[in-house]
Amino acid sequence: MIAFVRGTIVARHMDCLILESGGIGYRIHASPELLSRFPASGTQATIHTYLYLREDIMALYGFPSPEELSLFELLLTVSGIGPKVASTLVGVFSPGQFAMAVLSGDVKALTQARGIGRKGAERLILELKDKLKGADLPPGMTAPAQLPAEGRSIQTEAASALVVLGYSGAEAARAVAAVSEQADGLEDMIRQALRQLSR
Repeated sequence: MIAFVRGTIVARHMDCLILESGGIGYRIHASPELLSRFPASGTQATIHTYLYLREDIMALYGFPSPEELSLFELLLTVSGIGPKVASTLVGVFSPGQFAMAVLSGDVKALTQARGIGRKGAERLILELKDKLKGADLPPGMTAPAQLPAEGRSIQTEAASALVVLGYSGAEAARAVAAVSEQADGLEDMIRQALRQLSR
């Protein structure tokens, strides 16, 4: 498994980029939405990767961050979701947004991603909702006394995103609580909580 590739982006195409590292050019696939998040051609980049292997396919998929890679890996566990659709979903939704769409059963939100129809959205919700049930999250996560209602909502969404990425409800609650006061918005809270969990 290739965890990441660090090098220079030498070309960008509709559904992939070429990254040169150590004299080797890696073709790294990504949805157009994800490709727009990578640096411009000619610049250095670290791309987190997933090597997709099947009998007749070997393709490297790339992501700007490890949390997006983790969400991609989770999506591949859903029946009928292949790497192209999973990459599109990761490009359209942040981990927190995706978790909340699944938890709330928001079929309409999920169908905004190319390749996801109503049946596909319902399958995502059916197969992933049990992993994200609020009942699995400790109550202290959702209502700390020091946070206003808006802060509690962001904290809940951040913790849900961590659960999507495979952490237990208790781990997610502790990590989010530890960074909630200094975090600047949802994405920053998720990133800081992930750093906390990796210590």
